Amino acid sequence: MSLNHSKGRMMGLSRELLKTWQETQAHWHDQKSREFDSTYMQPMFDAMDNAVTAMDDLDKMLQKLRKDCET
Repeated sequence: MSLNHSKGRMMGLSRELLKTWQETQAHWHDQKSREFDSTYMQPMFDAMDNAVTAMDDLDKMLQKLRKDCET
């Protein structure tokens, strides 16, 4: 599995989870929901965003390494 494939899969799953979470919040919108969101969901979405950024950086580094090895 390639890095780009993994990144795309993670982004797709993240979007799907966000959509499902938003649908859940339409029915569950009390204090416990807000606590769950701030304790678990938002940190997880932030971590996924950071992982995508890291994957982009890693992909750039790998491309440079490949290019440097070819020359």
